Amino acid sequence: MTTASRVLVLNSGSSSVKYQLLDMADSARLAVGLVERIGEQASRLVHEPLTGPGAGGGKRERLGAIPDHEAALRAVAQELAADGLGLDSPELAAVGHRVVHGGIRFTQPTVIDEEVLAAIRSLIPLAPLHNPANVTGIEVARSLRADLPQVAVFDTAFHSTMPEYVARYAIDAATADKYAIRRYGFHGTSHAYVSRATAALLGKAAEDVNVIVLHLGNGASASAVRGGVCVETSMGLTPLEGLVMGTRSGDLDPAVVFHLARVGGFSVDEIDSLLNKKSGLLGLCGDNDMREVLRRAGEGDESARLAFAAYVHRVKKYIGAYSAVLGRVDAVAFTAGVGENAHQVREAAVDGLAELGLALDPQANAVRSPQPRLVSPDGARVAVAVVPTDEELEIATQAYALVTG
Repeated sequence: MTTASRVLVLNSGSSSVKYQLLDMADSARLAVGLVERIGEQASRLVHEPLTGPGAGGGKRERLGAIPDHEAALRAVAQELAADGLGLDSPELAAVGHRVVHGGIRFTQPTVIDEEVLAAIRSLIPLAPLHNPANVTGIEVARSLRADLPQVAVFDTAFHSTMPEYVARYAIDAATADKYAIRRYGFHGTSHAYVSRATAALLGKAAEDVNVIVLHLGNGASASAVRGGVCVETSMGLTPLEGLVMGTRSGDLDPAVVFHLARVGGFSVDEIDSLLNKKSGLLGLCGDNDMREVLRRAGEGDESARLAFAAYVHRVKKYIGAYSAVLGRVDAVAFTAGVGENAHQVREAAVDGLAELGLALDPQANAVRSPQPRLVSPDGARVAVAVVPTDEELEIATQAYALVTG
C-alpha cells in the first residue's frame, strides 16, 4: 500500500492535453494546466501552480511548436518540476486517465496493463474521436513513468448499472450483439460526482436520495440516479443521443439519416458531420455558445429564441420522463457550464413543473457562486440545486482509491 497521496489527472484530446495535479490527503489542487494545438506551429501551454515556489504568480504561458503528445507531456513534466511537483516525485501515487468509452467490459476504474490498453484500443470504433487520443496519452505517460500505476477511469462506467431493458435498443438482438450496439451513456464521472454532492448538500447519504442530474455544457446529458445508482441516461451508443447540445442534434427520427442519404445524396461521413458538428444550437441559430444565444434572444433575434426554446423544451421533457422513471425525486441538479451559469435556462426548464414539485426562488437562482447551493424555495417538495461539477477530482478519487485499496 502506497503512502504517496498525489494523483496526476490527464484528459488527452486529439490535439490537446488538460491536466491537474491533486493531493488526495485533502483533495487540494497543486497545479492545473492545458496544452492545446498540439502538432501545430502555434502550440500553447498554460500552466498554473497552486503550491510551491511558483504559487501566487498566476499562470505561465509557453508558446511555440509542440509536435506531438509525447512532447506535450514532457513539457508538462518540466513545468511541474519547476514548481517542485515533478513526475519523479515519490509523492506521486498514480496517473488517472479519462477514457471516454469502456464498452461493456470496463465498469470500474482499472489499472492499465498491456491487455487493458489493447482492450481500450479495440473500443476505438465506438469512440473514434476520443479513444485514440486517450490511448496516446496513456502510452506517453507510461513511457515517462513506467513504474507508476496508470489508472483508466471511463466516462461510460457510471451508467453501466442501467437495467438491460434500458440499455438495449429495440433492434434485432443478434445484430446488436455482433456490433456492440447498446446505450452506454457518457459524462459518467460528472454524473457520479454531482449526484453524490447533491445528496451531501441535502445532508443525506447518496443511497437515500433520488436525483435527476442535468449536465448542461456544449455537450449535454441527463441521468436518473436512484440511491446513488444510475438507472437511465440520455446519451446512448455515442454522445449524439438525448438533449439538444451546442453542435449535436440530440434525439431525432433515425429515418432522417435515410432521407438525407436517399434524397439529399449525403454520404455517411457528411451525415455524421452534420449531426455532430453542425446541429444543435449552432444548427438552429448559428451560435453554439449559450451566452451568445441568450444575448441575441434578449435582443429579439427569432432564430436565437427558437434555439433557446428547443433547448429548454428538451431539458424539460427529460425532467418529466426521469421523474416517471424514478417515481420519487428528491432533487434536480444543474451542472456544467450552462447548468451552473445560465440562470435563464434553469428558470425556463423548471417553469410549469409545479405539479412535479419543482419551483425556483428567483433571487437565489439569479446568484452566481462557485459553491453548491439550493435555488428552490424553502420547503419545496423537490430540491433544485446548482452543483459545480468536478470531473478531475472524481477521476483522482477513483484512481487513488484503486491504487491504495
